Amino acid sequence: MKTADPAQPRQDLSAQIAQAIRDAIVEGRMITGERLPSEAELSEQFGVSRSTVREALKRLAAQSLIRTQRGAFGGAFVNRLSYQGAYSQHITTSTLLLSMNAVSFETACEARYTLERACAPLAARRRTDDSLATMRAEIARQSQPGLSDEAFCASDVALHRALVDAADNPVLSYQLAGAVEAMQPLMNMITFTARSRGEIVGLHAALTDALEHQDAPAADTALHRLEAYTLSLGRDVMATRARKST
Repeated sequence: MKTADPAQPRQDLSAQIAQAIRDAIVEGRMITGERLPSEAELSEQFGVSRSTVREALKRLAAQSLIRTQRGAFGGAFVNRLSYQGAYSQHITTSTLLLSMNAVSFETACEARYTLERACAPLAARRRTDDSLATMRAEIARQSQPGLSDEAFCASDVALHRALVDAADNPVLSYQLAGAVEAMQPLMNMITFTARSRGEIVGLHAALTDALEHQDAPAADTALHRLEAYTLSLGRDVMATRARKST
């Protein structure tokens, strides 16, 4: 691992040290379960104070790359990342990025549906009875007259999550976590006052029917129609808000 530059501010030094250890883990020079050198050893190795080392370790722990253990056999150890843990962290990061960086509605919509359409051929080929049952259950839930807006939005997310998971590709499921769990709620919040639930339920049913019949082109068409409808709602809402603000 590289030695940190002592001329840098402490915050920058801790980031350098965290990056050096992260690189060692990612490149396989440090393996899962391996114990990191002690704070004193890292302090000497990088030529920094122990408090700077502690800050670096906190950064790594926040990324779930290491875990700490107390006791005689304690210390910092290279963590084994779980799929679910990484998945949840990805959703949180994507949600924060979208909320803090003012990603436009159209950009989010384009990204989400482009990614979902990439899943559609695999989902059509690999869908199971369970995945279809999940989508049908959400469609039935969305058709309930007394369903709250919040519950409808949650069901919308669950249905599209089932579509992605039907592709049976964990890498795609991970990559699309931000598109579905982060982007979709954002779009739902913007469009829920203007949308027709019946229209959305009909499009969801068309998508599910296409998957059931393993008809990838029909699934793609249903997603294109959903995208066009969502975009039209978003533009109408934005136009209304603009008029009210003038």
